[in-house]
Amino acid sequence: MTASSASAPDAAMMAGPEKLARFLETGDARVLDGVFSTGEVTILENFPPHVFSGRDGLAHWRALMTRHVGSIGDLRHTFGPPQDFALTDGVVHFTLPTHWQGERDGKPFTELGGWTFVQVREDGGWRIRSYGWAVISFEEAQAPGPPEP
Repeated sequence: MTASSASAPDAAMMAGPEKLARFLETGDARVLDGVFSTGEVTILENFPPHVFSGRDGLAHWRALMTRHVGSIGDLRHTFGPPQDFALTDGVVHFTLPTHWQGERDGKPFTELGGWTFVQVREDGGWRIRSYGWAVISFEEAQAPGPPEP
């Protein structure tokens, strides 16, 4: 087992998480081309069925997530500094604090959470083998009322 002395993900390691976030912002599934491992993939999410495994699970996640993000407007993300970085034998793990802002049902919201990623080196790049999402806080603004007379 060979561990790296690197202390944070480089741009190549961040490419998958950035593309995944871009997919969530746009709903454009083409952004996901080459993002996930060609091997076994596992995704843990905060919506049923919560665990998405294998190629069928990835396809199911993609369909559900595409529908979900289609109901959200003006979604934007900001990543915090990566945490808990480890690189060993062509497998990298790190956690990304993530802040989301958007609008759902006419109401602005903010969500703070964390993604933990495991990526593998494939075809000269890093591919997501698994990720888990955890919400830390969620705030939704009240919908604006009718204008005052």
